[in-house]
Amino acid sequence: MGSKKAPLFALIATFAVVGAARAEAPLSVIDWLSSSVSTPAAPVPPPEASVTGIGGAVPQNVIVSVLGGPSPDAAGVLSPSVTGLPLDLWGFGEVEKIAALISVKRDDGLPSLQRVLMTLMLAQADAPADAGGRGILLMARTDKLLEMGALEEANALIAAAGKMSPQVFRRYFDIAMLTGTEDAACATLRETPDLAPTYPARIFCLARSGDWGGSALTLRMAQALGYVDAADDALLSRFLDPDLYEGEPALLPPTPVTPLAWRMLEAIGEGLPTAHLPLAFSHAELRETAGWKAQLEAAERLGRASVLSPNRLMGIYTERLPAASGGVWDRVEAFQHFETALKAADPGAVAIALPKAWEKMTEAALEVPFAELFAERLLRLPLKDAAAALTFQISLLSTQYEIAAQNHTPLDAREAFLIGIARGTLQTVTPPDSLSRAIAPAFTRPVPPADLLALLDENRLGEAILHAVDRIERGLHGDLRGVTEGLSLFRHVGLEDLARRTALELLLLERRG
Repeated sequence: MGSKKAPLFALIATFAVVGAARAEAPLSVIDWLSSSVSTPAAPVPPPEASVTGIGGAVPQNVIVSVLGGPSPDAAGVLSPSVTGLPLDLWGFGEVEKIAALISVKRDDGLPSLQRVLMTLMLAQADAPADAGGRGILLMARTDKLLEMGALEEANALIAAAGKMSPQVFRRYFDIAMLTGTEDAACATLRETPDLAPTYPARIFCLARSGDWGGSALTLRMAQALGYVDAADDALLSRFLDPDLYEGEPALLPPTPVTPLAWRMLEAIGEGLPTAHLPLAFSHAELRETAGWKAQLEAAERLGRASVLSPNRLMGIYTERLPAASGGVWDRVEAFQHFETALKAADPGAVAIALPKAWEKMTEAALEVPFAELFAERLLRLPLKDAAAALTFQISLLSTQYEIAAQNHTPLDAREAFLIGIARGTLQTVTPPDSLSRAIAPAFTRPVPPADLLALLDENRLGEAILHAVDRIERGLHGDLRGVTEGLSLFRHVGLEDLARRTALELLLLERRG
């Protein structure tokens, strides 16, 4: 193999910096990030200002900010005209408290709540007054997107923030490992002097560029200086010369599995399935190098989490004919039969194929992507009886929910209640069950609780929305008062579409714990 060995002094010059970085604790709640670059110590908050004549004391609740400094925390992808959210989304909130609230682990059961979380993470908004250019809110939002499996969105947010700090680069590097753009990440690492690569990242990138001699030299010197542990040494050695280890047992997977380790294991033919890894790893199975079954299963996981577009899911489902039966193959077959019938605009064929397709989508918790794909075309067909009733239910889970409600005559109290939600008025409708009784007050007399109103009084709309999401999720686990409070907050601040779609999903999706 060709070799473009790096000068020996250049390698040695970086060893002390890189080696010292290995002992640092990760600066993220995402524990599977690769140690791709050295990370400096956590930034020190700006000093408190002294006040002459009163002992230099600053009241505890006074926020000190750096005027005119850079504000990576203000970075965003979606403008207020797109989100409908104000620039002062975070108001008088404190950045560390906001970051902690964003970092709360949440379910991914209701697509509407996933969408509003995504919107909050991507929204352009003024940085909190105490942000101080530290990037705390940027990091929290990026990590939430990574946790949600929204890699494209996380990448877009990183790009919007401009120059990457080492902490931000770690996220960018790992996104590249999982989406097949590792060469671009390695080029950035090579061209940015502020980034000090760790040994695994340096060795990987040298090999990717074809400098196998330089990568081998780097590994040998790191071994000699004791800067690689046994696990990294074993993986890097096999990555650089897999033939040397032919016939030996497979390596034990590292704990945790990082995107860089996953990528190197794949390169030596010891790739790990992603089904039991963090959701973000599923993107690696969407690449062309993965088999169709792996692509299908990854697409379903990401579709369930509302981070894969319905059209992308349909493209993977219809790529070819199913190769077997059972499990995902039965879903593919049912989906394709229905899509063929709908494309032909044959009401009879659709009426036959629709129930099976819906059953399979329900099994996989993919009802909302299916509804978004097909509701509009279904509503145009002259379907009758059971097919018409099912089309009504499906359409309520899509952006067509108001149209579906306008054109449907309710058959029972439940359908009447669903139509009332879709129209935004329940004044004359009787709730048919306990969950409906929790939803109804938010549409008849929406009064958020006092603590959420207090947040609104301080312009802390973003925090209020996050708390509302959490209360609705509590409702999924039995605390129905949280449903009333969360939906009331949404309607009180003008998020009408979000309130209606969330209420419809609560009633139509089997997501309650």
